[in-house]
Amino acid sequence: MLETSTAPTATLPDDSNLTDLALAVAQQTPEAPVYAVPNGTGGWLDVSYQAFFDRVRALAKGLAHHGVAPGDLVALMAPTSYEWALIDQAIWFAGAVSVPIYETSSPAQVRHILSDSGARLVFTGGEKQHRSVARALDETEGVDASAFTVFSMDDAALVRLAHDGAHLADEVIEEARSTPVLDDTATLVYTSGTTGQPKGAKITHRNLAEGAVNILTFAQDIIGGGEQRTVMFLPLAHVLAHAVQYICLVGRIQIAHTSDLSRLTEHMASFHPTWLLLVPRLLEKVEAGILANARDSGKERIVTVARDTAIAYSRAIEAEQRGEGKGPGAALKAKHALFNRLVYPKVRALMGGQARFAVSGASPLNPDLAHFFRGMGINIQEGYGLTESTAPATLNIPGHTRLGSVGLPVPGTTVKIAEDGEIWLRGIVICDGYLNRPEASAEAFSADGFFKTGDLGRLDDDGYLYVTGRKKELIVTAGGKNVVPTPLEESIRTAPLVSQVVVVGDDRPFIGALVALDPEAVDRWAAEHSRSPMSLAEAAEDEGIIAEVQRFVDLANEQVSRAESVRKFLILDRELTEASGHVTPSQKLQRHRVIEDHPEEIERLYQR
Repeated sequence: MLETSTAPTATLPDDSNLTDLALAVAQQTPEAPVYAVPNGTGGWLDVSYQAFFDRVRALAKGLAHHGVAPGDLVALMAPTSYEWALIDQAIWFAGAVSVPIYETSSPAQVRHILSDSGARLVFTGGEKQHRSVARALDETEGVDASAFTVFSMDDAALVRLAHDGAHLADEVIEEARSTPVLDDTATLVYTSGTTGQPKGAKITHRNLAEGAVNILTFAQDIIGGGEQRTVMFLPLAHVLAHAVQYICLVGRIQIAHTSDLSRLTEHMASFHPTWLLLVPRLLEKVEAGILANARDSGKERIVTVARDTAIAYSRAIEAEQRGEGKGPGAALKAKHALFNRLVYPKVRALMGGQARFAVSGASPLNPDLAHFFRGMGINIQEGYGLTESTAPATLNIPGHTRLGSVGLPVPGTTVKIAEDGEIWLRGIVICDGYLNRPEASAEAFSADGFFKTGDLGRLDDDGYLYVTGRKKELIVTAGGKNVVPTPLEESIRTAPLVSQVVVVGDDRPFIGALVALDPEAVDRWAAEHSRSPMSLAEAAEDEGIIAEVQRFVDLANEQVSRAESVRKFLILDRELTEASGHVTPSQKLQRHRVIEDHPEEIERLYQR
């Protein structure tokens, strides 16, 4: 199959906008809880639709008082928080366009976004973000810093902002709020910059609003029915979290925010989310933590068997659903039932005890990891999208899930596989091109309106999409062999000791790999082997650690031909992280930057 579509289930009036939809929901259930904020004693206080939108209007008046008019751009640089949600909506109520900036962005990145977007008002979430913005303005040649207004997002500052606009009539904000229509830009989201300078994708009111009403129907078995709650901890500057927050707003799904990942388990335990939005790296860390705790407590064998049972049980269920098997046998059912009393509830408790679904996106998910969690009672629904598709363009939904795939097109979306294997997308969630980049916008779309994703993939006979790699990351060896690095990298990265892998080999005689270790895993390995704590530099040279990584390289090589196999690898003496500039805030590995920054290490791979 080369093309598949899912018809839209809902449309909205062209002269409406995303705030119209949100207000319509709020008017139906004004006292229903839409957000939750910490109560200071480990619990949460409900925030109703009425209370939320009353404060949003007050803040929008403050923005108008400070000169924000419909169509203006307002930037936000802050951690995920309830205040982020307030300001985001207030910007839209003022008829303006939000410009999210990752809280961890460097002054140079901030400078680029402010310069490219033209935003002259910026909200910052803390001292670190305030300093980054200040440095960005000070270091921008020819820019008058006094032309910018920088607001803090702490509660006292927001009270002052609301007070500033208290004299304005409600009609002023109502006129501003209703000015944009569906095809106007609602938010300018900058690409993560895995290749080249980040571009500002123009996400429209239609992308968010019609995308929301369609996906709420499509994914109702995950996020619909009864009282639904989720903990939002991904960066709201990322289009996936931003879009999902809006989906929750119009879907009557209560959100509690946290940006402190060290307390995530604690917050989930107190808020009891019914489903979660996450990235594969979090699941990998949860799995590694489970196995490490099992080793520390002397229960490694039982937990390993429980893990294998969960994977086998999930695979048997999937085979039955596809008509390729009879489902779990009696013995497997009995083992699963035993572990469902002894082990699996403890894992579910880590996620609050009530979550039965988790939506995974932003980077590839290892199928065994998905089977592991599904077999324990937490269904991992993988999806696929990009900044330019307002995130979810495809999704696996209950009853129609194929682990290893990224699902079916969401309603109103068409997926096409081009002649060279590139994934093309068209539909209501696709953005309106890039700000100030007419040539890049034209290049990104085909003559018949498909967005060229840059990803490689295939569709099976039932229309499920499988992503196989990045078009620009295709490696061509000196022998002319085309190698897609992603499957090899994913397989090697299942090693507990490994945090990141970059497969190399362009114009080289064979395929090699750079491997970065996980410091926490190295500490655990040293303790388990009665070794003194070691630095990453020491670990990179340790024969035992090298042998453990080699074991997973060998397993990865079993999946490919010899010409595609990793012949040599080198362990780096440092981490590859967001702070080092090698991982995006959404945890995507920036392969080209790793390769650019490690020429000597790559040369060592190919020295005889």
